[in-house]
Amino acid sequence: MSFPWAKEYQPQNGLTKFLDEKLPLPRFVYNAVGAGYPVPRNLSYFWNFGVLAGFFLVLQIVTGVVLAMHYAANTQVAFASVEHIMRDVNWGWLMRYTHANGASFFFVVVYIHIFRGLFYASYKPPREMIWLLGVTIFLLMMATAFMGYVLPWGQMSFWGAQVITGLFEAIPLIGPPLKTWLLGGFAPDNAALNRFFSLHFLLPFVILGCVILHIWALHIPGSSNPTGVEVKGESDTLPFHPYYTAKDGFGLGVALIVFMTFVFFLPNMLGHPDNYIEANPLSTPAHIVPEWYFYPFYAILRAFTFDFILPAKLWGVLAMFSSILVWFFLPWLDKSPVRSGHYRPLFRKFFWFGLIPVMAVLFVCGGAPAEEPYVMISQVATAYYFLHFLVILPIISSIERPDPLPFSITEAVLGSDKKAVLGENAEPVAV
Repeated sequence: MSFPWAKEYQPQNGLTKFLDEKLPLPRFVYNAVGAGYPVPRNLSYFWNFGVLAGFFLVLQIVTGVVLAMHYAANTQVAFASVEHIMRDVNWGWLMRYTHANGASFFFVVVYIHIFRGLFYASYKPPREMIWLLGVTIFLLMMATAFMGYVLPWGQMSFWGAQVITGLFEAIPLIGPPLKTWLLGGFAPDNAALNRFFSLHFLLPFVILGCVILHIWALHIPGSSNPTGVEVKGESDTLPFHPYYTAKDGFGLGVALIVFMTFVFFLPNMLGHPDNYIEANPLSTPAHIVPEWYFYPFYAILRAFTFDFILPAKLWGVLAMFSSILVWFFLPWLDKSPVRSGHYRPLFRKFFWFGLIPVMAVLFVCGGAPAEEPYVMISQVATAYYFLHFLVILPIISSIERPDPLPFSITEAVLGSDKKAVLGENAEPVAV
């Protein structure tokens, strides 16, 4: 999107002029996150979480590279190498705890980022590609996190790998050989650990590339905003720097206070205690669970308990993947011309009193044992989850009567008074 009122980059000295002619990196940064990139003036703190997600991605890459220098991807010594990092490597405990808790915080900020996008319909035109790239990033995050969960080679690492890779066996005909090909054998062992370590190291850089595309796609139509109204002029925007760099900096400071509280005082709170026991293929844990941020999808997987045309296990696998893949189709499932949930009263009710509670229920059921009443509750919650996106959302978008929208972002911020919107001495512009 072209912003004619955006400030042009002007090199200030000989060095910046030389760079601008030969390698215009300063101009690129200025236009991407500086005063050359105007953004809507009414962005709330919910728009901070994209920056926070980028921060935690970089943090994961940096700490992961350091940990990889000391980790040994061999089933005989993998568990001991993690203990070596914790006890013998200078500041190894800090790197390990930062990396482990950083994964959890990365998912927290991404989940908030996603649900902000769902409420404010950030997937609607002209921002479909931004949303599609975001869902792709989330799928890559899930794959990366699963492989990272296996690397400490504790009890939950081994049995989690056994369960998740065993899901591929549900695929007709090609399932069993596909599982063997993925693991490099018939059960998680050296070959699997080496493959997972290699992919866990590689995929964050793939995610970083997708994030660059995500930001690139964002800069074409510009940022969305809480009203869902597109910018109509210079009065609707502020330069990203210094206004939003300061706001994002404050949000990052608050997030780091919470994050470092976990790293220094509650480092093992978000992990599973069984993963501090070395992997033993002959001893099955009483309750096998993935990392906590996978609980909702794990509950969907376990919600299918009986065969119907297809085996129950295959239905569970299809439902688990479909629960995320359905997000790809949201730009076409939600036909409402209004973006923001603030102006969609019916949508708002189903979002806050339908989708959010159902996700909370799935989260609880995913971490609970696979027994009643949790299985039955998971089945009801799973049914509602898919009904919300595939049935309720399209119907709402067809029958809902949205509230009146403000004429512009400036009007939404300053009110409808013409002097406040247009300026004390300004004349209204004929439309």
